[in-house]
Amino acid sequence: MTQSLILTVNRQLHRMAVAPETPLLYVLRNDLGLNGPKYGCGLGECGACTVLVDGLAARACVLPVAAVVDHEVTTLEGLATGEGLDPVQVAFIEEQAAQCGYCLNGMIMSVRALLNRYPHPSKESIRAVLEHNLCRCGTHVEILEAAYRAAGYGDEEESA
Repeated sequence: MTQSLILTVNRQLHRMAVAPETPLLYVLRNDLGLNGPKYGCGLGECGACTVLVDGLAARACVLPVAAVVDHEVTTLEGLATGEGLDPVQVAFIEEQAAQCGYCLNGMIMSVRALLNRYPHPSKESIRAVLEHNLCRCGTHVEILEAAYRAAGYGDEEESA
């Protein structure tokens, strides 16, 4: 049974009639036309569907849409502002951290969520947050370099 729900997605309010148990991913892609989050495994394991809910990483394929009412949802499309791309997006571009690009949504959103909580994470923390995102193309080295760049690491820097 559908209900009228109001969602805040990428700083915009959306009123929609939807079944409350519908996975957030379906609403984002099918109803709002946002294609950043991807359908990967459908089990919340691969990370392709990752979005931010109040700045924290969440797997949209297993999150019921009703759970995000009264919360701010940010997708890959919502990271950029009128001033340009998010620094994490810029780092991924500069490091050429993509082949097929299917995993990038989850990688970028996971790094952004980490930096939201810890602006200067250790390299170990970065690796730990990314180990739960699958990349089948093997661009792990470039992805790590992009994440380190986004966290402010230079060639000689180390975080505490």
